Amino acid sequence: MTNVVEASGTFSIEGRSVFRLGFGAMRIVGTGVWGPPKDHDTVIAVLRRAVELGVNLIDTANSYGPYISEELIAEALLPYGDVLIATKAGLVRTGPDAWAPVGRPEYLRQECEMSLRRLGVDTIDLFQLHRVDPLVPAEEQFGLLAELKAEGKVRSVGLSEVDVATIEQARAIVEIATVQNLYNLGHRGSEAVVDYCEAHGLGFIPWFPVGGGTYTKPGGALDTIATELGASVAQVALAWLLQRSPVILPIPGTGSRAHLEENCAASSLTLSEAHIASLNALAS
Repeated sequence: MTNVVEASGTFSIEGRSVFRLGFGAMRIVGTGVWGPPKDHDTVIAVLRRAVELGVNLIDTANSYGPYISEELIAEALLPYGDVLIATKAGLVRTGPDAWAPVGRPEYLRQECEMSLRRLGVDTIDLFQLHRVDPLVPAEEQFGLLAELKAEGKVRSVGLSEVDVATIEQARAIVEIATVQNLYNLGHRGSEAVVDYCEAHGLGFIPWFPVGGGTYTKPGGALDTIATELGASVAQVALAWLLQRSPVILPIPGTGSRAHLEENCAASSLTLSEAHIASLNALAS
């Protein structure tokens, strides 16, 4: 079986090696990241195909569905073998496209326990704080993550949507393995965080890695480069991320097998220095 994502290279998350191009499991549930998928069997097939293509980093969250994404992953892939399952807690759902941060330690502990049950594991490979709750002292949230790690309920700890100062505050309390922020060609607000992660050996997981907007439209620089390389716009956007920093771990998500295979093929796409300069200029 051909490992398509092997060409993306590897990254070690606290000693656990993963291929850098992973899979994000937000889009395998219903519209508005709410409820079950329209086609359950297709989603199961997509998850299994991702692993067949070599993907061994799958990112989910308790809030996707809610709960349904984790349940689908367990149904499709348990036992996971060498596949690292990353999940998150810290956002509650009140309806489609509705999200609210809750970082009370007792809630985060409950959700860790429930994710353990849904995923069918004794230890969560990577447990990420989905958002830092501004109504709860940050040190209490980070302290709970440290407790869960000390108890063996989580192996590694990650953060999401944080700045450098918050990462450093957290690292004073618990070892941080990864950071997951919005980042793509058109959303470059986390440049300082990417650089910090690279300097300190932390994985940076860009969510919404392909992005959208005017820069992806036909006739633009991204489309021109894609046409020149015989690639898709999404493949060029993912290749740019992979070449941006060796600590970047893109997790494109999809409920389509064809789109999954297209995304994974981006692992083998190499952009020239001229291509990268053109894309950087576009983003700025």
